[in-house]
Amino acid sequence: MPLQLRSQSSTYRWPVVVEFPAEDGGKFQRETFDAEFKRLPQDRLREIGEKIEAGSITDLELLDQVLVGWAGIFDEQDEPVPFTESARQRILNVALVAQSIVSAWLESLAKGKRKN
Repeated sequence: MPLQLRSQSSTYRWPVVVEFPAEDGGKFQRETFDAEFKRLPQDRLREIGEKIEAGSITDLELLDQVLVGWAGIFDEQDEPVPFTESARQRILNVALVAQSIVSAWLESLAKGKRKN
């Protein structure tokens, strides 16, 4: 199939897997949701990549630039949690969540790369 240049949406969704240590010890509880990421141009991706390699950007700083929504996050009453700034701060403060979202974002960019 040939490459066809066309406009793309400004965002895309990608699955996130968070593995929390389980209460019974030695096991993990796997939870998932979909993150909505901003589609960035190649030059901006390169800048972020350089900052990651240099260790000059934190997970939270990166997510400030790319995380724009989610689906599949629920509260204690099984009600969907809407994407708001306060909900975002609360969720990103849960241990392992921010790094899992960053890992999913990096995976979404690497899927199309050819393995040598």
